[in-house]
Amino acid sequence: MSWLANLQEAQPVAHAMIILCGVAVVGLALGNLRVRGLSFGVAGTLFAGLVFGHFGLNIAPAVRTFIQEFGLILFVYTIGMQVGPGFIDSLKRQGLPLNLAAASIVILGALLAVGLSLLFRIDPAVAAGIFSGATTNTPSLGAAQEALRSLPGATPERTALPGMGYAVAYPFGILGIIISMLAIRALGRINVAHELHSFREAQRAGQESLTHLTVMLTNPNLDGLEVRQLPGIEKLGVVISRLRKSGQTEVHIARAETVLGVGDTLVVVGTAKATDQFRMIVGRVADDDLTQATGNITYQRVVMTNRQNVGKSLRELALNHRYGVTVTRLTRADLELTVTPDLPLQFGDMLRIVGTEESIARASELLGNSVRELSHARLVPIFVGITLGVLLGCYPLSLGNMPAPLRLGLAGGPLLVAIILSRIGRIGPLLWYLPANANVLLREFGIVLFLSCVGLKSGTHFVEALLQGGGFLWMGVGVVVTLVPLLLVGWVMRRHFQQNYMNVCGLLAGSMTDPPALAFANNISGSDAPSVAYATVYPLTMILRILLGQLIILIFCR
Repeated sequence: MSWLANLQEAQPVAHAMIILCGVAVVGLALGNLRVRGLSFGVAGTLFAGLVFGHFGLNIAPAVRTFIQEFGLILFVYTIGMQVGPGFIDSLKRQGLPLNLAAASIVILGALLAVGLSLLFRIDPAVAAGIFSGATTNTPSLGAAQEALRSLPGATPERTALPGMGYAVAYPFGILGIIISMLAIRALGRINVAHELHSFREAQRAGQESLTHLTVMLTNPNLDGLEVRQLPGIEKLGVVISRLRKSGQTEVHIARAETVLGVGDTLVVVGTAKATDQFRMIVGRVADDDLTQATGNITYQRVVMTNRQNVGKSLRELALNHRYGVTVTRLTRADLELTVTPDLPLQFGDMLRIVGTEESIARASELLGNSVRELSHARLVPIFVGITLGVLLGCYPLSLGNMPAPLRLGLAGGPLLVAIILSRIGRIGPLLWYLPANANVLLREFGIVLFLSCVGLKSGTHFVEALLQGGGFLWMGVGVVVTLVPLLLVGWVMRRHFQQNYMNVCGLLAGSMTDPPALAFANNISGSDAPSVAYATVYPLTMILRILLGQLIILIFCR
């Protein structure tokens, strides 16, 4: 076995891979262990890395640093790709109050971490790690470590301090979010089932499902008008999908230029309120339902996968004029949207098209309709996006008399670029779309690499710091940094701003960017309702934590 003992010097890459894989296997196995429904998940690799590092099973510092930063980049970039498309839409709804509340939690946590570290004379480098660990935010730790390395005279021993502070505070960081949710529920005597019902009612009121209504044109003022000239058709957001001329039995596709007459029967698609208002303009509810009429008119769901047409509107594609089909519904990321002529299409949109089988087939060729394309991960846009993110993250921003410039870093730059690019969707031949399965794989792979290396680096002196260097004091500070902002802001949002409990739980989990806490919130509510608020505050919270982690280092570490 002597060859194994000498492996680090003889084959350092092979040695590093064995250690890294060992940490990942042990850590993921540890993370899968559940105690009363709770588990550490991928964070188990951090603790496995601490154990390996403590017993001297480590890898070369240069190799470890590269793997750690590469894992961080993969993690934050895929997060940005996931939340980017819906970021603006989430802000338009109730984004402002929820994001202000989430920002309050983040800023209050940073102030507590700094204030308590000054009070108890804790190294600011440790305070940055406690801030990141107590809020379960790994990218913030990466940004703080990167900022610390940029300072003149930073020693390897000191650059390891944020990781140790993070590891000490992290376990209660997860538990503290759950305690806060349960405490607010108990103090407010909240009926979770009632809150879920109220949440769903509010969601339905803000976003009505689409329906169809068959109406007969009886308004003589509309006789002789074309379909596109009907009053209110664009304002109400309704679509005419089928029609039957007066005195005929055959059902046709309603084209924009089709001339209408009194006695014609139309199928109108839109929200229940819009279709009813349109019915009052046009005439009355018809005696029969044209969607049930026999004939060669059918419908099919078609997926937008033709990259050449991504970003084009339905008006530009002119499916109605060119192919004689009508788009009646559009689903994007499980959200059903009202079809309007100027709605730009994104890759992966699901369109419901009405027409003959032949015309639908021709329209499908234009749109792509390739399930295989949906599952295909395009590597060139990934590397281009990461490159742009790294360049943005490295750009220095000089503020005041700071000893080093502020940067978005390898955590903030790729995240921000991914949000922007995924929102744009396509630039020239580059399509920024990452399949869900590929996104999850890269994200989990990246966070495992990062946490494993953080654990390995911090494990060398972790036990010594915990027992002799004030580690239990650090843990106490972490408890305060976790609980006080969550309980204070969560209770204010519930008691004084009357926020639904589903939103409060999503807010708490999202403000800490903590997926396990979100899973717990979904579990106690019996639904995924908290995910709405979680996704709304997640991007801003992530960027804010990354910036504050650096600021703690740059302002207080001298």
